[in-house]
Amino acid sequence: MDLVLDVADWYVLTPYVYPSSWAEEGALRQLLSLLLLTNLGATVLYLGLGALSYYCVYDHTLMKHPHFLQNQVRREITYAMTSLPWISLPTVALFFAEVRGYSKLYDNVSDHPLGWTGFFLSVVSFLLFTDGCIYWIHRFLHHKSIYKLFHKPHHIWKVPTPFASHAFHPVDGFMQGLPYHLYPFLFPLHKVLYLALYVFVNIWTISIHDGDYRVPGPLKGLVNGSAHHTDHHLFFDYNYGQYFTLWDRLGGSYRHPSALMGKGPLDLIRRLQREAKGNQQSEAKGNQQSEAKGNQQSEAKGNQQSEAKGNQHTHKEE
Repeated sequence: MDLVLDVADWYVLTPYVYPSSWAEEGALRQLLSLLLLTNLGATVLYLGLGALSYYCVYDHTLMKHPHFLQNQVRREITYAMTSLPWISLPTVALFFAEVRGYSKLYDNVSDHPLGWTGFFLSVVSFLLFTDGCIYWIHRFLHHKSIYKLFHKPHHIWKVPTPFASHAFHPVDGFMQGLPYHLYPFLFPLHKVLYLALYVFVNIWTISIHDGDYRVPGPLKGLVNGSAHHTDHHLFFDYNYGQYFTLWDRLGGSYRHPSALMGKGPLDLIRRLQREAKGNQQSEAKGNQQSEAKGNQQSEAKGNQQSEAKGNQHTHKEE
């Protein structure tokens, strides 16, 4: 995070914000700057990537699902934007520790004993470490003693949109994000790679809420994509994983996605639409039959009246 702080100091904070008497290395200034940058970055990533996914990827047909709430998108955004500042407070404490040099973040690839090999292995180990940690944190948040207090607010959105991705209770949001920040205190990680992975994490979090169930065939059983996470929102006790299905399989919480079996939210919507269309057609057919029957009855009645009137004229002439 010190790379972001250095850029912000050079171009904005030092020349335009802080008085010259406030040294860039000052703890108070760094804390205030990190608080500003963390909230600004989280907001830009959430709203920017969320909007991109919502307008370019998300299938808006899902908004016709019976479980889709009234004004849900606005409510998701409001909840997320209310929670993000609170989530940022403990997050800034971790960023501050990184900036002060307590982490294992490094500047140059040559600083790692394994060089480029270590650089790329960091990506794999980061994904595996955070995936395992988040699985157990997420599963813990489903424990009945704390679920209603911390995690249930995120499950209000049974059929989520990309904007539900960050709509967490602050404690829930921080706990599930904690492994990302703990990793560089435990393992060496390049500073630029850390920032790239941080952005990737936000993209992934949005993507598993976007309703796009496409996954390459061989990876469907391995990657915990949107189809898997959709079932988590619908059925609660399955598919706790973040990136992979490994821990769900080991923990007995894996559920093959309903959407991949033709039983997902979109399939329900299509079935309801077909039923509604069939009912409309049946109703229209019934109305036509009733109208035709009414016309026949009116015609018959008119014929009877004409015949009776003709008979009256005949009797009168006689």
